[in-house]
Amino acid sequence: MEIQYSLENLDKTAQAILKNAQHKTFLFYGEMGMGKTTLIKELAKQLGVEDDVSSPTFSIVNEYKAKNNFVYHFDFYRINDEEEAYDMGLEEYFYRDAWVFIEWPSILENLVPLESVKLTLTKNDDNSRTIKLEN
Repeated sequence: MEIQYSLENLDKTAQAILKNAQHKTFLFYGEMGMGKTTLIKELAKQLGVEDDVSSPTFSIVNEYKAKNNFVYHFDFYRINDEEEAYDMGLEEYFYRDAWVFIEWPSILENLVPLESVKLTLTKNDDNSRTIKLEN
């Protein structure tokens, strides 16, 4: 599934993603500045997160309470190796029945759950974005 979107219809885009996702773990692929965190903020909002959602670049993971569940937002950009991920208890987050959003998953490709939704973001000539969703 592919969706072209802009900030003006980000809410509808997030709703479509959540409706069509077959899993609760989302892997976000795209260049720096592509809007991964912005999209995650809207997804979290759609799930009922009322806190201010921000990038966990330095903390690696941010936890949020949603309506009936939790949202874990990871940014693996600064992870150096798999051992560092294991030390932070990564597996415990993955195997809870919660929403998991992962930026830069390619850094720990061997550790991310197989049952995931892959989201690839690309920028269009008119500055809109296209997202490709693969379950």
